[in-house]
Amino acid sequence: MKLKLTLLLTVFVFCTKLYAQTGFPYDAEIRAYRHQDSLNFPKPNGILFIGASSIRLWSDLQQRFSGAPIVQRGVGGSELSQWVAYYTPYVLFPYHPRKIFLYAGENDIATGGKTAQSVFDSFTKIYDMIRQQLPDVEFYYLSIKESPSRLKYTADFITANKLIKAYISTKPKTYFIDVATTVLNPQTMMPDSSLYKKDMLHLNNKGYDKWQVILQDYVK
Repeated sequence: MKLKLTLLLTVFVFCTKLYAQTGFPYDAEIRAYRHQDSLNFPKPNGILFIGASSIRLWSDLQQRFSGAPIVQRGVGGSELSQWVAYYTPYVLFPYHPRKIFLYAGENDIATGGKTAQSVFDSFTKIYDMIRQQLPDVEFYYLSIKESPSRLKYTADFITANKLIKAYISTKPKTYFIDVATTVLNPQTMMPDSSLYKKDMLHLNNKGYDKWQVILQDYVK
């Protein structure tokens, strides 16, 4: 009996360590969304915003588009590759939305060390997944923005955007929305620091004002 318990404990500790090393990233946020859904599951045919912290931190997203059935499921720090590998069964497909707005790819390059080609490859994977599960959904990709704190990645961001835009141009019910240039200074074509929080990475309310102007014709 002691031996059994020791073996079980060993397996448990091993699995716990393995999970910590290779497990579900940002699991707490996904569990929080699932708990929220268990209390009040969103109605189908909503407008789903998914992606990284630019979506999660948009605190007044639903208020800005108050007439639309917005479902907001951003995962802070997440990569596009992680949406492919982990999140879609939990905070995408169950909602059966009629429109999907996705902002992801920036962290793949800036924190994940991935290339623009890798971001593009992840995009084609999630596109195929969405089309298989939700063939009639309208799918909108929000371009990767530049930010003052990540200027060294600008060329990679631009390349990833170009690859994805070209791919989208051949796909039905799929749209590339340029939200990146809206937060650039029109004189210098550099990120406008007045549109960012103190971290010079995330947008402030003025930055989201710019995004709202671009998106309002699509969020209906």
